Amino acid sequence: MKRILSVLLLLIFAPSFAFAASEPQWTEAQTERLIHWMKAADAEGLGAAVVGLPALQAAVNHGDDARRDELATASAVRLLQAHRNGCCNAALRTNWHIAEPSPWPDPRASVSTALAQDRLDDLFRTTRPSHPFYHALSQAYAQERDANRRAILAANLDRWRWMPRQLGARYLLVNTAAFEASLWEDGKLAGRWRVVVGKTGSPTPVFQASVTGVIFNPWWEIPPSIAAEGIARLVARNPAEAARRGYVRENGRYRQRPGPQNALGRMKLVMPNRFNVYLHDTPAQALFEKEVRAYSHGCVRVGDALGLAGTLLGPGWDRARVDTVVGSGRTQSAMLPAALPVYIAYFTAEPDSLGGVRYFPDIYRRDRGAATPDAQGRCPLQTVPAKRQITPRDFDHMRPERV
Repeated sequence: MKRILSVLLLLIFAPSFAFAASEPQWTEAQTERLIHWMKAADAEGLGAAVVGLPALQAAVNHGDDARRDELATASAVRLLQAHRNGCCNAALRTNWHIAEPSPWPDPRASVSTALAQDRLDDLFRTTRPSHPFYHALSQAYAQERDANRRAILAANLDRWRWMPRQLGARYLLVNTAAFEASLWEDGKLAGRWRVVVGKTGSPTPVFQASVTGVIFNPWWEIPPSIAAEGIARLVARNPAEAARRGYVRENGRYRQRPGPQNALGRMKLVMPNRFNVYLHDTPAQALFEKEVRAYSHGCVRVGDALGLAGTLLGPGWDRARVDTVVGSGRTQSAMLPAALPVYIAYFTAEPDSLGGVRYFPDIYRRDRGAATPDAQGRCPLQTVPAKRQITPRDFDHMRPERV
């Protein structure tokens, strides 16, 4: 009896099983929209994701609906994954610690749902980055003919694909390759500050965090690795000089008092993160006049740091109030009205205000191996380059370039 029932159930539901395993059905209009997106992607450095375009077009021309559905689904899934994760520069993603807040949904399921709801355009439009820098770089890539610059543009387009699609209504973006921090509000650039970043031997990592407040006149909690470079010896052998510089040893740790020589300067942003990297002021203001500003142990030193603090704190924090708080000499904290996302990234190319592109020195050698698809849409074999200890002097001859 059980066997008969099983056979009957199989006969009843077999058509639905076969339908579930079949390819999604594409209309003529949906196929045309997919081909449109595939052609557009080729001009954005995603040529490896659209290698199936000739076969798809042939199936359409021959009226082979089954073959069309099969190729269209495979092409849409491949293109969707390319918009999400990039194409030929996966090796450059090493140590990139910025990601979508939640995993992307299954690509095949996303395509099937978009087809069923006839929202294929919405699927690709919301998946590709919407930041204005991405669009400007993609236009530059489509027009560029120099192979080296195309590779750099392709690498930076992929880096934008590795950024979250929703960065926030208001956020800070630090481009360590450009030695700049920028404030964005409602999709528009609202301010820009020069920064000093990590030396090539202690590069500033790529990560994201949230800024919740500002500490004025901060103490510097000196990391053991930095204390071992000389501060610990100074405290032990010349306590008077160490005291003059503000260094103290308490409970086995080394600290520096607030003051004009404090390594954090007059303010530090509260932005907890596992790298212990922060945005802060510095007494070494002369470094902001240099073109290549890679001198820190990894933290990001900000030019006009008090101006940035007042801007982030918002209404009620004009420069007079900030100066009064700093002038008191006391350590004080102020909370931001709302947590502010901050992204410490690395882009060696970005658009300028004149319609051109600025190319920056690849100080951390993170562009080595950048690639574009070849004429057959294949990505070159990539390997992660070996690290080499270099110093900012290696880049004294280099300057940010605009074309």
